[in-house]
Amino acid sequence: MSWGLERLLEGDHGRWSVVGVVESAAEGVLRMEQIAPDVIVFDLDGEEGTESLAHLQAQTAAKILALTSSRDPALQDSAVLVGARGVVGKYEAPVVLLRALEKIHNGEMWIERSATSRIFLELSRHQDGRWRSSRRASVSVLTPKEKLTVEALASDAAAPGKVIAQRLNISEHTLRNHLTSIYRKLSVSNRAELHAYVNRHGLDRLG
Repeated sequence: MSWGLERLLEGDHGRWSVVGVVESAAEGVLRMEQIAPDVIVFDLDGEEGTESLAHLQAQTAAKILALTSSRDPALQDSAVLVGARGVVGKYEAPVVLLRALEKIHNGEMWIERSATSRIFLELSRHQDGRWRSSRRASVSVLTPKEKLTVEALASDAAAPGKVIAQRLNISEHTLRNHLTSIYRKLSVSNRAELHAYVNRHGLDRLG
């Protein structure tokens, strides 16, 4: 990017604090416990690419936002499939990155509407074997409120968490608590995987 990333983040009205800068995913894993980030901004344009992104994602609970200069949708989809919460092009305006970081920090995904159905289809294909070979938790283990949350999310894949919370007449904090419980019970890690789960099993099982 033509603008300095650190300067941009730390200049956003004190909203963000850069706790560390590393040169590789391997170094990031080694320093993860020390710096304990909430969000990781990962450069997809290096030699490591999505493979190292996947390795990093498996080693941390931090949310990952990927950056790339590529406009190839396949690369961007791959980043989400291996664990990124979203992808921002380096050609985008700085405000786009800040918006994406805010969404991801709040537990949401940053995915263009045009890409959501394509990504969910790929997730369904990639995870079909895993779901068949392992015992997935049944949707019936969800509480009534959690089931309503899943239904609301399934009705609009790209809706921001704030909108979903308003539809359910709950706070965003409560929504995040519901999502944490839903992800744990269904063994998924983000909204994209949750949508793929629902696409695979159907809403009729929500009872």
